[in-house]
Amino acid sequence: MVVAGKVFRLAEPLAISEIASKLKDYRVEEQYEEGEYKFTLVTEVVGLLPKEGTLQGIYSHDYVIHVFHRGKMTPLPRTVEALFSFAEHEKDVFLTVVEKKRLANFIANKLSEVLFDKVGGIVEARIPPETLRDFHLKNPEDTKITFFDNVDIPNVNKLSLYGPDLINTSLFEGYCKHGDLWYVVARAREYGYVMGITRDASVTIFNLTDKERYLEYVQKEVYPLIHKK
Repeated sequence: MVVAGKVFRLAEPLAISEIASKLKDYRVEEQYEEGEYKFTLVTEVVGLLPKEGTLQGIYSHDYVIHVFHRGKMTPLPRTVEALFSFAEHEKDVFLTVVEKKRLANFIANKLSEVLFDKVGGIVEARIPPETLRDFHLKNPEDTKITFFDNVDIPNVNKLSLYGPDLINTSLFEGYCKHGDLWYVVARAREYGYVMGITRDASVTIFNLTDKERYLEYVQKEVYPLIHKK
């Protein structure tokens, strides 16, 4: 019961209608051969669904893994399918990829190549540490875990606090003076979600399976936190 994803932003302006036009019917085939094994690997965008100010779709990508079978390593094709959503928010266009961080980064770069013919047209979204702290302070009693980085104490790289009463400790304020809040795990009281959020806009909801509801939450609650360039 976990849904993970990451939010990115478009570094260059592009209307939702133009994004839809560039992604429509996108499909690339690659031939893979290894010994007696031959596969056609397909990368494509399917299921595009434009709505008011948003565009959802599925990024489908084939790749090859190797499995041990009968004394030898055998290639085996697999497919990953990831839900993504482009959405307008104020003057920005954000991309949310509903996958774990590493795969989300890969897909964001691939979509950047499709839309801008290069990597870098889609970049990481950033939440300032003070904004993350304000987010936490709205429901301090519901925060369970905090991590800090950029620590100014010699030979200390990161600091963390765990527990239901961490906001009542003087350690929290002390850690805020020595480092930047990087990661918060808290309960979003209005929704009942237990969620984790980082400054690079990676968002995990630990008690949810519905990806559409995940996107609704991110668009409503996370996009406003992102630093405007």
